[in-house]
Amino acid sequence: MARARPVLPAAAAIFRLVNADGWLEVRVSPNAAADAVMLPASGGALVVRITAPPEDSKANDAVFRLLAKALDRPASSLELVRGATTRNKLIRLTARS
Repeated sequence: MARARPVLPAAAAIFRLVNADGWLEVRVSPNAAADAVMLPASGGALVVRITAPPEDSKANDAVFRLLAKALDRPASSLELVRGATTRNKLIRLTARS
C-alpha cells in the first residue's frame, strides 16, 4: 500500500506564524497515523504530526523534512533553537541555503 501524501497548508499561511526574529513555534505529535502540518485554531503553535518515533532524533529529522517541504525551503534553512527532546519546539528560519 502506498504511503499517503502529507497534509500541508499553504506556505504563506505558515509564514504568517513566523515572528519578526524568524522564529516559529511548533507542537509535535510523534507516532501519528499520518504526516500532517496543521495551522493553530486561534494563535498558538503550528501543529506537526509525524509517523516517526521520538527516538534517536528520528522525530526531529522528520519534522524538519516535513516543514521544509511545506515551506518549499531546504531543511538546512531550519534551525532548532529550543526543544530537542520535547514536543514544544522553537525553530528559526534562516536565509535560504
